[in-house]
Amino acid sequence: MMINIECYLVVSTIMMFAGIYGFFTRHNMLAMLISVELMLNATDINFAVFNRFLFPAMKEGYFFSLFSIAISAAETAIAIAIMINIYRNVRSIQTKDIEDMKW
Repeated sequence: MMINIECYLVVSTIMMFAGIYGFFTRHNMLAMLISVELMLNATDINFAVFNRFLFPAMKEGYFFSLFSIAISAAETAIAIAIMINIYRNVRSIQTKDIEDMKW
């Protein structure tokens, strides 16, 4: 049994909007990072799905998704290192507390 492309796109759209909503409504930097990761995973699903349905014999969408996952892992490691450094200085990772560090 094959699942239609619309089902994958609905799941991807829900993930994308959940990530956007979480990014704009959360004040914790870690929750914002998780929301960004959710949005990146939604795009990875789209790459894999469109590759599967448009070019079933080729693997470019899958390799691009794997490359994107690797970049996401590096981005997460750097973001968590920055959050740890901010926590050492400010004792909080809330965005309202970090606004004082701008200037």
